[in-house]
Amino acid sequence: MNTIYDRTEKLLGAEKINKLKNSKVIVFGLGGVGGQAVEALARTGIGRLGIADFDVVDVTNANRQIIALQSTIGKYKADAFKERLLDINGVLKVDVYKEKVASESIDSFPLGDYDYVVDAIDDVPAKIMLIKKAKSLGVPVISAMGAGNKSNPSKFKVSDVSKTHTCPLAKRIRKELGISGIKDVKVVFSDEVPERFTENVGPPASIAFVPAAAGLMIAAEVVHDLLL
Repeated sequence: MNTIYDRTEKLLGAEKINKLKNSKVIVFGLGGVGGQAVEALARTGIGRLGIADFDVVDVTNANRQIIALQSTIGKYKADAFKERLLDINGVLKVDVYKEKVASESIDSFPLGDYDYVVDAIDDVPAKIMLIKKAKSLGVPVISAMGAGNKSNPSKFKVSDVSKTHTCPLAKRIRKELGISGIKDVKVVFSDEVPERFTENVGPPASIAFVPAAAGLMIAAEVVHDLLL
C-alpha cells in the first residue's frame, strides 16, 4: 500500500523516516515564512507539530501565505492550518496554540515537550523571549530574520546570529541577544539590501517567493538537525 512517506523514504531510508515520525516540532508564526516551514515539515513526515499563531487570515496575506485562500479569510491561521495539515497527513498529531507570545503567556507554551522550536514571528520582543525560553530549556531553536522589502530568494543563508549582516531585523536581534549574553542561535537571514520606500508606513512590502524560500530553508535545517 502506498503512503505519503514512500518517496521521501526512498531518499532518506526507513530508519530516518521513523525518526522523523517520532519527532516533535513547534512553529511560532504561520505567515509567509512559518506557513511554508510547517507545511514542509508535515509533508516530510514529522509526527507531531505544534502550531502557534494568534492572528486570523486577511485578504492581504494571499500574495505570500500558503494558508491564505478565499475560503480561509477571517479564520484563525492556526485552525485553518490544522485542517490543512490533517488533510495532508491524517495520522499527524497537531497541537494548536492561539495565544500571542508575551511575558504573561510564554510559560503556557510547553516548549520542553518538543524536540525543536521554529521562530517565525515578527515581533522583536516576542522573538527574544521565545529564543531565551528555548535556550533555557535546552531545546534547539532556529529563528527567521527579515523577509520583507526583498525580492531575491537566492540571498538567504543559514548562519549563527552573530555572523549576520545587512538585515535590519537581524541587527536588532543580534544586539538584544548580545545584551542578554545569549550566543549560538541558528538563523536564516538574507543579505539582500531591503528596498527603501518614500512612504514607509504600515507593513513591509512582500512577494510570494521570498518568505517561501526562507520557510523551506528553515524546514530543511530542522529536518537535517533532527536526523544528525
